[in-house]
Amino acid sequence: MNLAIIPARGGSKRIPRKNIKDFCGQPMIAWSIQTALESGCFDRVLVSTDDPEIAEVAQAHGAEVPFMRPSELSDDHTGTIPVISHAIRWQASHGTPATQVCCLYATAPFVQAEDLQRGLEHLHHSGADFALSVTSFAFPIQRAVRITSEQRVEMFQPEHVNTRSQDLEEAWHDAGQFYWGHAAAWLDQKPFFSHQVMPVRIPRHLVQDIDTPEDWTSAEWMFRSWKSRS
Repeated sequence: MNLAIIPARGGSKRIPRKNIKDFCGQPMIAWSIQTALESGCFDRVLVSTDDPEIAEVAQAHGAEVPFMRPSELSDDHTGTIPVISHAIRWQASHGTPATQVCCLYATAPFVQAEDLQRGLEHLHHSGADFALSVTSFAFPIQRAVRITSEQRVEMFQPEHVNTRSQDLEEAWHDAGQFYWGHAAAWLDQKPFFSHQVMPVRIPRHLVQDIDTPEDWTSAEWMFRSWKSRS
């Protein structure tokens, strides 16, 4: 059984009600739900939330909310793995146990059905514990600088001060869209970043963290531009 779990608690601080705030015409979480359903990857699409309003919005857009997340898994310090593990255990005790599980973030309006499909294929054929979305850094991280306490600039890796950008290894980071994993890997709390994790490469123009109001504005501009071209 393939299970999508969208974690969406109600206590967002920097962007109040972020998960159900209108984003380009519909509640933010609706974009993730819609793509999960369109992908055809899942037997069930569940939303894990502690918030009745989020539950109502999620159900209105096609997701299931068969339980309310307990308060001990809904504070600012709870990580992703305990939330997903809780949902996996709930599913196992209330029906067919999940075998492959995808954590899909509620704030991932750029996620594509074909990328979810690729992630599932990677998981099936690689023997890895997880397959997660990644994208490349726009600037070589080896040439990054810090601002010192004296308000001066210094390189993190000064040995690369004269290295050409094209000669530096490309670096990647978590795209913050989805994590496919075997149910056992989630329950065993296997690490996301290891040799047992496959990358699902996402182009930079489809990646935007949405943690601050500035991020939100940037994401709306990017989304509208992308939709107008596609």
